[in-house]
Amino acid sequence: MSLHFLVPTGYADRPSGGNVYDRHLVTGLAGRGWDVVTHEVDGRADVSAVLATVPRDAVLLVDSLVSSWSAEVLLTSDAPVVPLVHLVFGTPGERELLAGAPAVIVTSEWTRRELVVGRVVDPRRIQVGVPGVERARPVPGTQTGGELLCVASATRAKGQDVLLAALAGLTDLDWRCTLVGSLGQDPEFADGLRKAAADAGITDRVVFAGELTGAELETAYAGADALVHASRAETYGMVLTEALAHGLPVLATAVGGVPEALGHDSRGHHPGMLVRDDDPEALARALRRWLEDPALRRWLRRTAGARRASLPMWSQTSAQVATALEALR
Repeated sequence: MSLHFLVPTGYADRPSGGNVYDRHLVTGLAGRGWDVVTHEVDGRADVSAVLATVPRDAVLLVDSLVSSWSAEVLLTSDAPVVPLVHLVFGTPGERELLAGAPAVIVTSEWTRRELVVGRVVDPRRIQVGVPGVERARPVPGTQTGGELLCVASATRAKGQDVLLAALAGLTDLDWRCTLVGSLGQDPEFADGLRKAAADAGITDRVVFAGELTGAELETAYAGADALVHASRAETYGMVLTEALAHGLPVLATAVGGVPEALGHDSRGHHPGMLVRDDDPEALARALRRWLEDPALRRWLRRTAGARRASLPMWSQTSAQVATALEALR
């Protein structure tokens, strides 16, 4: 049985969490003996063309960004369709596609619960494939803890406006914040962030680094003390586990699958702090505690190091997904 994987055009180059997941999954499944054929698609016509060539005895694995705009086309497939749910979009045909699929792959227990509670998918057909990590060299950190890092595309969903509002109330403390991520997805929002930094008088402390990959991204992690993630919605939060893979403590909003991604060490201690979403004052209080309390920083750094050792690897991700696919043979 061959596996045909429908992914968004450009998935091999764009550094989104979903694309990173998909790339590792292709490699992992191929290593487990699957004949994986990837199809980069950019519209309903592309999906229709793929369906016309895929054998009926093949399996179609479909990235949720693709199914968000092609669910109605995928419902006509003769080959079984297995949705890979990074995010539920609520677009036409998506619920029907999920409900009728022989198997559904999700990337967090939180998403699994959402689909089950909403009675969208029979729980017996859901397989969780938690994102893995590549463990990096632990970062040294600075004595003051003031090098803050945010890694996310500049969009309202990722909450950089909340982060800047929180930082605006901490000008009496020593800190700098580097914002890594695309500034082109929502240019108006990105411009608003620059204006907010200027209005708050913190322009000299905030760096808009734009999209970084490879060695440049590793350099950003290596120079950081903590990851700050003020997202308004997350199904998991791969950036948290990426930071933890570097031994970085995390200050984040407790939304969706974020608590699951943050996790805990073997003694149940959390390697960071969680606050309410869309609440600059709550985030500011957590940041102030981090910046003013050396003992807390030492504690969270030790806990992040312990959590680093227990993070799932990408080989575990592909094994979990393969379990669901092999049941379809």
